[in-house]
Amino acid sequence: MWRFESSLGHQSSLRSREDYHAEARQREGGLIVGSRSFDLASQPSLARIGFMPSAQRIVSFLPSATEMACALGLGDRLMGVTHECDYPPEVNGKRVVVHSALPIETMSQADIDAAVSARLRDGLSLYEVDEVAVRGIAPDLILTQDLCQVCAPSGNEVSQLLAQLPSKPRVLWQTPKTIGEIFECMRELGEATGREAMADALIRNGRTRLDAIAAATRDVADRPRVFCMEWIDPFFCCGHWVPEMVRIAGGRDDLGRDGADSVRVSWDDVRRWAPEIVVIMPCGLDVEKTVAESDRFSAYEGWNDLPAVRSGRVYAVDANSYFARPGPRVVEGTELLAHLIHPTRFAWNGPPAYRAFRQSALGVPTLAQAP
Repeated sequence: MWRFESSLGHQSSLRSREDYHAEARQREGGLIVGSRSFDLASQPSLARIGFMPSAQRIVSFLPSATEMACALGLGDRLMGVTHECDYPPEVNGKRVVVHSALPIETMSQADIDAAVSARLRDGLSLYEVDEVAVRGIAPDLILTQDLCQVCAPSGNEVSQLLAQLPSKPRVLWQTPKTIGEIFECMRELGEATGREAMADALIRNGRTRLDAIAAATRDVADRPRVFCMEWIDPFFCCGHWVPEMVRIAGGRDDLGRDGADSVRVSWDDVRRWAPEIVVIMPCGLDVEKTVAESDRFSAYEGWNDLPAVRSGRVYAVDANSYFARPGPRVVEGTELLAHLIHPTRFAWNGPPAYRAFRQSALGVPTLAQAP
């Protein structure tokens, strides 16, 4: 399924989160946090009253979870991260306990697509977990996911890791599919670490900013047709929280799958949708890499006839920062979309534009820096 946080991307079929949790509880006797099927962990007061001690040694298998932890002031408790964890800057130098099994830095999107397909078909993992390093850290909390096998180590890998650890850490499963669920993950992490008040404050701030955008776009007569492209070769639509971001920002993406997995779409589907705005956001890529991958579009028959291309409203964005990772910066991502969709209503007040997005030069394949 195409909601992932690394440069590894592909559809995959997953067992349910409940299956993973049930297996972990049965085999390891660990305390699983973040599953609504587990009575005690679903009670928000438990961490506060001391039933669940506040986690002190955290290992994150997710870039978004790493961002959340740092936003909650937990950077000093992060003892292990993934090779993809690059934000905020304070995580640089943290011990990397998860590596990619593929040399993605030298691979094109088509090569990644084919290699991931082959490994999943053969039952091979896409990640290598440094079990020795994790054992040495002796974490009391592991942050992971079971949304997608290509996002990060998920259910199978975590169960195998738990079997090797002498003491069983709590596991916080972060598997959001909507913006509301992203905020809920923030709240659960705050409860597991004694940072409930800070989590609540961050959530209130995020909701206030999103509500302001929604209020400003509620009366717009023109909601442009948007196509958010989550993979270039082959084309994938957006999924999960991104269609919601587009809707809040005052656009509509009927090719996207609201709260569901993104899927492949054909070029004919794109042409029929005739998007007025194209936002290129390949998961795992920043603006520079997205620009480098985007010169292939001219090969598609009718590309120059798309309304978005004719008007020069084709944008490459920093997917890693604002769209692919279900973390705090989806709020900024929604603000960025609002600026791209309704530039006269919304200014972009984030990082310099050239780092956040690039705009096409009247739709030509080479994307130029936005003014």
